[in-house]
Formats: sequence, structure tokens, C-alpha cells
Amino acid sequence: MKLYTYFRSSAAYRVRIALNLKNVPYESVPVNLLDGEQRDEAYGAVNPQRRLPALDLGGPVLIQSPAILEYLDEVYPDPPLLPADALSRAKVRAIAAIVGCDIHPLNNLGPLRYLKRTLGHDQSAVDAWYAHWVRDGFDAIEALIEPGPYGFGTQVSLADLYLVPQVFNARRFNISLDAYPKIVAVDAACAELRAFQDAAPERQPDAVR
Repeated sequence: MKLYTYFRSSAAYRVRIALNLKNVPYESVPVNLLDGEQRDEAYGAVNPQRRLPALDLGGPVLIQSPAILEYLDEVYPDPPLLPADALSRAKVRAIAAIVGCDIHPLNNLGPLRYLKRTLGHDQSAVDAWYAHWVRDGFDAIEALIEPGPYGFGTQVSLADLYLVPQVFNARRFNISLDAYPKIVAVDAACAELRAFQDAAPERQPDAVR
């Protein structure tokens, strides 16, 4: 199994956490987004969308982190990424959607480059855009999560897999987290787990040191 990844890709980060939690061995295949390697023909043959991550199962290739995470949870059900009851599953999926549908797409590399290179905004305006959408999503998540110590109780869930990479990004862009003590507490609890530690950007083979 090969995971096409980039150390700072939050979508790939989610999948790395899931693979580690489920003790699924994989080979990391770095794709440097900043150097444009995702646009190379070789990677286009792997993933026609030319985005990360992509998970090569040894023939079939899965793309898009939500689909990959669902696949992993179905094929490797222990430990589960979703709670047993329908109401709790819906709550967890909502947190994942706030990050994956509302924050991340607006703050991905493509939109940020478009703001700067095509629309001509300076870096301060781009940073303000980034911070706005993080705070907009985090305001909701702070009100919705139920730490105990993870996002929804005593078991890691899909909510944590989405939230932790987004917290990493917020810190990288110097966004204050003072208004989000519950989010910070969940991130700290996850940081104690080996699966999250080994998935962290700074521990990836392509990390810039």
C-alpha cells in the first residue's frame, strides 16, 4: 500500500493518522506541492485530479481523503472512526464537514495562490482571508465538540482526524487559539497518542528541516 502524500497536506495528514490508528502498514510517496510535482504526468497517471492524498492499494487507487477514510474504516474496522450510535455519528461527521468542506477548501494552496497571483492581493490580505475562515469554522467547532478528552468522548473519532491537522495549520499561520480552549485541549490529548505523533508533519520523510 502506497500513500501519495506531502508533509504539510492536511488531507494527507488525516489519512496518515487513520492508517497509524488502524496499524495498517504503508509506504509514503512524497509529492512536493510547492514544486508543482502534482502537475507532473507521472502523478497525473496516479490521480487524474492531481491532488493529495492518493492511496494505491496495489492496483486500485483511491483519491479524496473522505473516501479514503471511509474505505479504511470499512475494511479495517478496529478501532472504529465513528461512534456506534447514529446521533453521535452525525455529530462527528458535522465536525469533519466543517473542517473538510468549509475551512480547508477555502484555505487550500490553490485558492491562496489564486488570491495572490491572479487577483493581486498582497500577503497580508491572503493571511487575513486564511484567518477569517479558520476562526469562522473554529467558532462553531468550539461550541459543538464534547471533549472527554477527545472531540467526542473517550475514543478517537473522525472529528479528531480532521481537527488536529487544522489546528496545526492555524498555528503555522500564527492564528491565536486563545478563544478555543476546548479545541486546544482535544489537540493536546491527541498529541499524546503514537498514531498522531507519527503522522505529524515534522516526522515525515519529506519534511523541510
